[in-house]
Amino acid sequence: MSVQRLLEFVQDITRLLDTRPAEAVVLAEGKKLVARLVEKDDWLPAVFAQPHPAHYQQYLLYADPLDRLSIVSFVWGPGQKTPVHDHLTWGIVGGLRGEERETTYQKQADGSYQTTGSGVLLPGQVTAVSPTIGDVHEVANNLSDQPSISIHVYGANIGRVNRHVFDPVSGATKGFISGYANEFVPNLWS
Repeated sequence: MSVQRLLEFVQDITRLLDTRPAEAVVLAEGKKLVARLVEKDDWLPAVFAQPHPAHYQQYLLYADPLDRLSIVSFVWGPGQKTPVHDHLTWGIVGGLRGEERETTYQKQADGSYQTTGSGVLLPGQVTAVSPTIGDVHEVANNLSDQPSISIHVYGANIGRVNRHVFDPVSGATKGFISGYANEFVPNLWS
């Protein structure tokens, strides 16, 4: 197993962000880069692919020192899912293993959140979120007998962003900071 694929992705996405592109360009070009990253499942170290028996895991793989981006592996055990939540920044998600079901939501006039769509992300497929294209969703492992893993790239250090979870019926909002399952990130390139 070689993390060279991840290193090359970090270099390419950093070069893209260095040009200070508009969000639409970040999402369009970034989706191509993420697709290249997840086209082969031969690079993610096992330590960042471990499910937890009770809840999903969010492992930090890389955080830009200027907080321009973070790269995270999400590991979902069977039956695990997120609450309905937002991101407050752009994000690109690539399927690596298994299947993830995404359900999108939109805030209604009465404050509740209505489902606007649902789809399954398979290995090699890519999707995006942002406040400008749709930022509120729930993600779940679509498989009942094995973990699913996706790679998420965000336009901030997502584990430090004060975000929100929502009760879709009442619209009640609660703040949260997700953090990460790992306390430190080893130098993956050494």
